[in-house]
Amino acid sequence: MNDAVKVLFAVSEANPFIATGGLGDVGGSLPRALREAGADVRVVLPLYGEIARAHRERMSFLGSQEVRLGWRNQYCGVYTLTHDGVPFYFIDNEYYYKRNGLYGQYDDGERFAFFCRAVLGSLPAMGFTPQIIHANDWQTALLPVYLSRENKEIKTVFTVHNVEYQGRFDRAILEDVFGLPEEALGLLDFDGSLNLMKGAVECAGRVTTVSPTYARELCDPPYAHGLAPVFRRNKSKLQGILNGIDPKTYNPAADPALFYPYTAETLTDKKKNKTALQQMSGLDADADTPLLALVSRLAGHKGIDLLCAAAEQILERPAQLLILGKGEARYEEYFRTLTDRYPQKAAAKIAFSSDLARKVYAGADILLMPSKSEPCGLAQMIACRYGTVPLVRKTGGLADSVSDCSLGEGNGFVFSECSPEALIQAVDRALRVYRKPDDWRKLARFIMSLDFGWEQSAKEYLSIYQQLL
Repeated sequence: MNDAVKVLFAVSEANPFIATGGLGDVGGSLPRALREAGADVRVVLPLYGEIARAHRERMSFLGSQEVRLGWRNQYCGVYTLTHDGVPFYFIDNEYYYKRNGLYGQYDDGERFAFFCRAVLGSLPAMGFTPQIIHANDWQTALLPVYLSRENKEIKTVFTVHNVEYQGRFDRAILEDVFGLPEEALGLLDFDGSLNLMKGAVECAGRVTTVSPTYARELCDPPYAHGLAPVFRRNKSKLQGILNGIDPKTYNPAADPALFYPYTAETLTDKKKNKTALQQMSGLDADADTPLLALVSRLAGHKGIDLLCAAAEQILERPAQLLILGKGEARYEEYFRTLTDRYPQKAAAKIAFSSDLARKVYAGADILLMPSKSEPCGLAQMIACRYGTVPLVRKTGGLADSVSDCSLGEGNGFVFSECSPEALIQAVDRALRVYRKPDDWRKLARFIMSLDFGWEQSAKEYLSIYQQLL
């Protein structure tokens, strides 16, 4: 890879080491796809206590140094290991990272400002001089800011995975915590606070987000959580690239989480997964009753209120409803109550388990994603891989990855209006097709054949890197 573009992919989480959601999936799979496309991509992330406990014995220690952060001098160790051909670097500081949970700490601004400073200070220990640093979401947003002021040689790409989380902090910590002078205030200042995402969008050489439709939506106030003027001002360097999934990780023929492995040619075994899931969830075990499922964080922007308003009408039909997720207390309580009222038709697992999620992807017939906004979404792609038909609202990456079968050769059911009535109408369209077993089997086989891998997206990222250089 001597002539390959050299990229350091900075991210706050990455599979298989640690993940809380889609960002971790991207951190684990996109760098591998980029290396396969010909780039010398390496990943750097914090050495959280959970990672250290599970993987420290496999790591090599590269060295340590002090990192200056405002008035502080903090220890920084650097470890490395290679996974699936991708070199990973881990920034060690037990004070900041040996804690329970990744985010939501009282000093998150300081923790991730340290990470950004430590990444730049650790390049000699890594023995790697990147041409481009690719930062992801607010946790690494200070990297483009620091580099724009201190090192014009290293180019930057910044990816917005979810604009709802921007990294907002009090203006008083600009110099004390972030180590930036008063003259840098204009880069970060937004609506009376320091906004790290805003700073990254202003300073990065290119800005990407995780689907083409979401890139357009970020310029529209209802979707941008206040940052629409910033995205419009930087529209010339903004590009949406659809996320992918790893087809080896999500493979119903070899997934150890499933009750029964299956392929597009053995969909009778998918039905066995369904009845096993029904029994496990306390539902009537009937392979012919359509099973609708939601695998999601129970949050407002996921359209959970639409499903709550529509759920009882859906259960008046010959259908079952399975909920897997946790989040806002009001939604958790609603689904618990719904289960009590419809014990054999509705089930709620107020938890999140990757193992159980895979069982749901395999056992359900229809996956519900009524999101009000969805930067990309991976669940609809995973569902297709498992022959479970996605039913989605037309927004963000859902609009880019699911087309309506009612309009021809589509891979799911789509509704546009943000209302319970529109959701119910889409459910009814899906149930009409479900009642035609040959058509449903044909649809399941078709969606299992679709390619949601990273190859095309990796080519688009590689093109951005080459343009920057």
